[in-house]
Amino acid sequence: MLKINPAEFFVQPNKALDLSTIPTKVTPVFKSASQYSKILSEHISQLSEIQELLYASNSFSVLIILQAMDAAGKDGAIKHIMSGVNPQGCQVFSFKHPSPIELQHDFLWRTTRNLPERGQIGIFNRSYYEEVLIVRVHPQILISEGLPNVVDIGKTIWQERFNSICDLEDHLYLNGVRIIKFYLHLSQEEQRKRFIERLDAPSKNWKFSQADIDESHFWPQYRVAYEECMAATSTSEAPWYVIPADDKRNARLIISRIILDNLSQLKMAYPKASPARKKELNQIRKQLKAQTFPKASPSTTHAGG
Repeated sequence: MLKINPAEFFVQPNKALDLSTIPTKVTPVFKSASQYSKILSEHISQLSEIQELLYASNSFSVLIILQAMDAAGKDGAIKHIMSGVNPQGCQVFSFKHPSPIELQHDFLWRTTRNLPERGQIGIFNRSYYEEVLIVRVHPQILISEGLPNVVDIGKTIWQERFNSICDLEDHLYLNGVRIIKFYLHLSQEEQRKRFIERLDAPSKNWKFSQADIDESHFWPQYRVAYEECMAATSTSEAPWYVIPADDKRNARLIISRIILDNLSQLKMAYPKASPARKKELNQIRKQLKAQTFPKASPSTTHAGG
């Protein structure tokens, strides 16, 4: 089994990023299907333990952001990696087209109102980053956002939004929110294959629409948008990771390992009871030990008929 090194996938801050030089498929970190299941199971178990500690310590919250082109495997990654997490401590939000009400607010509003509270893990399947991705590829969307003085859409507005995002993430970090961002790096050929699989499998037909094909024609524009976006907003406090996504199972193991490595760096501990609290708990224990209950009468059964 190959060791997963998160640093290999980390996007260096303020350094030009060229996705064409980054592979969409790497040597698998597992040798067989059974070993894949074993490693994933171990990761899920560790994540479950850390999530319990996260909930008990109540000092931090975690926000996991997943971005990608269509069919890259975001839904599957969430389903498999988070399968062992207590549902009470995890929330998943998917962001599609903004509603009329959401368009009446600033571009960060609809996502920030769903940020995880302390002790919780929040997952954004797409996020506020759509505002510098799909909106950049389709700048006409800006018109529907009702922004003042949007006439000439140049690079200035995207840099301003990068700045707003970085300011938000800095603010969240200072308030105990730890953000981990993943870009699932899919090849066009693999996307084409997965589209065909969705069409051939009746149970997956609902996942496909003509819009998916239409958006795939903008692949070069999306690549530029992602490159500039991640280079401008990846920091040590809110890192971006580019995950080779042509192999779904390998991608899940890499993502889960990176999440575990980031969470293991948090200084968390189970709450310690004060002397007064310990005394109170000891009194409660004595009361419970002293409790007695009347013996239950033996049940009587009657034959039918």
